[in-house]
Amino acid sequence: MFHGASCPHCQAMMPIAEKLAKQLKIKLIKKEVWNNEKNASEMRKYSKIIMPACNGSLGVPAFVNKEKNTCFCGEKLEKELKEWMQQ
Repeated sequence: MFHGASCPHCQAMMPIAEKLAKQLKIKLIKKEVWNNEKNASEMRKYSKIIMPACNGSLGVPAFVNKEKNTCFCGEKLEKELKEWMQQ
């Protein structure tokens, strides 16, 4: 999960993502990108996956599944994130 420290959408999705990760036994790695250049650089490496999911930008929150090359972007319903996590 790439997120911004003061991003309200990220703050809304964080507890949902943590709950679902625990429930589905998925490892959730959180990387703050607004204040951490190393994490921001890593996020840019996934731009080809993230940008289509985030309407053409490197938006946050961005959930990246490295194994499946998929991304779930933005603040959405818990049900939608869960469906994406279960793919």
